[in-house]
Amino acid sequence: MINKNAQSNNGNELEDGLKRDLKTNQLTMIAMGCAIGTGLFLGSGFAIKTAGPSVLLSYGIGAFIVLLLMGCLTEMTVAHPTSGSFGTISEKYINPMAGFLVRYSYWIANVLAVGVEVSAIAVYMKYWFPTVPAIVWILLFAALLIYINAKSVHIFGTVEYWFSMVKISAIVGFILLGSYVLFGTDQPNIGPGNLVNDGGFLPFGWWGMWVAIFISLFSFLGTEMIAVTAGESKDPDVAVPKALKSTVFRLSTFYVLTIGIMLMIVPWKSAGIDKSPFVKVMEIYNIPGASGIMNFIILMAALSAMNSQIYASTRMMFSLSRGNHAPVFLGKINSKGVPISALAVSTLGIFIAAAINAMLPDSSYALMMGISMFGALFTWFMVFISHLFFRKKWVKMGGRQLPVRMPGFPYLTILGVVLLGSLMISTWFTGFKIMLQFGIPWLLFLSAAYLVWKKRNSKERDGTE
Repeated sequence: MINKNAQSNNGNELEDGLKRDLKTNQLTMIAMGCAIGTGLFLGSGFAIKTAGPSVLLSYGIGAFIVLLLMGCLTEMTVAHPTSGSFGTISEKYINPMAGFLVRYSYWIANVLAVGVEVSAIAVYMKYWFPTVPAIVWILLFAALLIYINAKSVHIFGTVEYWFSMVKISAIVGFILLGSYVLFGTDQPNIGPGNLVNDGGFLPFGWWGMWVAIFISLFSFLGTEMIAVTAGESKDPDVAVPKALKSTVFRLSTFYVLTIGIMLMIVPWKSAGIDKSPFVKVMEIYNIPGASGIMNFIILMAALSAMNSQIYASTRMMFSLSRGNHAPVFLGKINSKGVPISALAVSTLGIFIAAAINAMLPDSSYALMMGISMFGALFTWFMVFISHLFFRKKWVKMGGRQLPVRMPGFPYLTILGVVLLGSLMISTWFTGFKIMLQFGIPWLLFLSAAYLVWKKRNSKERDGTE
């Protein structure tokens, strides 16, 4: 029989030194901050171009997949509140190799997602400074966020809380303004008719709608951050379920409402990635300074997401080191409870982005987005797989009664596996083919690295016996 104390500490003993200073409201804002970034403000242009008005269905289905994911993740995170999170869970309930693959894949996803955000930041800054090279902004803002992450987790949580508060306030303001324009004024060429003009609701058919789900999932990337921050939260049993539920609800509402309003105001064919669709909406009405203000809000969103992604990749590398899957020095922490060496390694995405942006200025965003998505989707896929193993073993081991349980087990968990697996395979036939072109060799490389590591470790153990 496993007692409650043993369970609550299971996995945390390897991560001693981290400070449990994050509150429930900070956990929620961190997840919101990571998810409300370029995926909504800039990536929505990609999704609209791919699906047309049916992108509303794409985001709805994407939100449903995330809801299933969060149901599984909440249950497992309450049982094992560690910074290694889904990587630790995969290792414990599937096998050590699964944990190795998940943690490194999630690490690379966030490292490269940081690159996506800084590429977007360069686009936003051109609004004010069109002649300044993108590399200047990439390095300047990178230095600022590295500094914030090098401080205590409390400072990180506070900064991220206010970053997210600014974004959420702006989105609510946009929804109110858009609603007034739609229903409180009599403007020509504006209204629900834009949802069926120019080719109908499904101008690219069901395939276009299906492909856009993939882009919508990029918008939701970051909700799983709550599971990572659970290792530094004050009361995981209460904080994690509450934060996850509120995050999924708010994100779903924000995405569907904002994109729906945007599509009714601006014809879908006007969407693109040269400038955020949100800024275009503001410019249509010639509100003094409004487009500049919105561009500033969008910049804050990208910085917030980048800030959270640096945190996530740092904690995952720290967990890898403490689990003996990475060099020992990466598991060391400073006096403020920050794994500073893991932070340094996890900033590689910034410099990769700088190089790609310099070589491919017109396509860097799409390239980095496709590559980073593999690590994210693979991690989410393994969360569903892990849950199938977790539930049976947890009950068999006599685990405590958890405060939350995924309903509809195992059918809804299997549905999540099928939906995500199908989406990943579908990308081979789209412009995001690079995701699998990168991802398959990446998994093969990691698998070979794990086998080499395991063999060497086995020899070292045999030599000491």
